[in-house]
Amino acid sequence: MSMISDNLASVNAQIHAACEEFGRKPQSVRLLAVSKTFPHQAVREAYAAGQRSFGENYIQEGVEKTLALVDLPDIEWHMIGPIQSNKTRLVAEHFHWVHSVDRLKIAQRLSEQRPVGLPALQVCLQVNIDGGPNKSGCLPSEAVQLARDICQLQNLQLRGLMVIPEPAPDFIAACAVLMSAKQLFDSIKEQIPGLDTLSMGMSADLRAAVKEGSTMVRVGTAIFGTRV
Repeated sequence: MSMISDNLASVNAQIHAACEEFGRKPQSVRLLAVSKTFPHQAVREAYAAGQRSFGENYIQEGVEKTLALVDLPDIEWHMIGPIQSNKTRLVAEHFHWVHSVDRLKIAQRLSEQRPVGLPALQVCLQVNIDGGPNKSGCLPSEAVQLARDICQLQNLQLRGLMVIPEPAPDFIAACAVLMSAKQLFDSIKEQIPGLDTLSMGMSADLRAAVKEGSTMVRVGTAIFGTRV
């Protein structure tokens, strides 16, 4: 077994243990392997170990990997980094999911530029849940209206929310901010019942994220190793 295969098994075991601890079904939390800055060979290795969903932060790098790994049939590519208007076409053409939609203009462009014949692009609305000054994301107060507007776009399917809080000093503090994300998700879901995805939690706050209702955790270093 390779190091990546071992690491994947370890991360999946952590998710499983957290689900057990907090009374959740293990299959209710998906693992998104964040492959940014790692070569496509590393993704291929993780795929061989059973991982199917991969997250990329940089559009050009992500597109190169999607092209290099086009032979892998059921691989799923998620864009989780910020998107500028001039890069929406690349995202619309090459990715299955986008977690980082934070304004209507970006959503409209993604919908317009999604190629005919491809299924709807699966999107999460990125919310700046704790007001971090350097964070992308719409304000929590803007989220409901933006979610409604995205639902009107024919080539997008809104799946839920994505948050990246500032690092918390401890477990209790992490739980508090993630709980507020879950409350926002639940309140939007009352108005848009089809939502099923709360993308939150990384290596450092994985346990807290599972406790507070995350359905997708994003883990990179613990799978692929330290970034250069």
